[in-house]
Amino acid sequence: MRIDSSKHRLPGGIAAVLAIVFFAGALPALAHHSFAMFDFANTVTLEGTVKEFRWTNPHVILLAAAAPKAGEPEEVWSMELTSPGNLTRLGWSRLSFKPGDRIELEFNPLRDGKHGGAFKKATLLDTGQVLTSNLQEAEKPGLR
Repeated sequence: MRIDSSKHRLPGGIAAVLAIVFFAGALPALAHHSFAMFDFANTVTLEGTVKEFRWTNPHVILLAAAAPKAGEPEEVWSMELTSPGNLTRLGWSRLSFKPGDRIELEFNPLRDGKHGGAFKKATLLDTGQVLTSNLQEAEKPGLR
């Protein structure tokens, strides 16, 4: 039995439009997962105070004010973390940081020199609690 494939084809214009829509929709998803903006060869540590903790998808954001130097204005730094789901698996919650918490942050800075980075670790200075977001390290056999 022979099937006439000409009856099952979309007209050229419609097929082209559908392909463009499909690939255009996929591009933001691909771009979202780039970490090229962070300098993973360098680690920065700063002491400061939590301004805001945004427990949102796709990435949790921590805003912290660096301890100001004498006569200089406050600098607010934005740290990007993994998703709320991943952090929950590590024992975090939306209450892990509260505005006013004194912290020491360790992060990989932005390549462009702006005040931000990829979160690595934070120590709550008043309690000594250490929070990390390394899911791979936490899931190694024998660590739990």
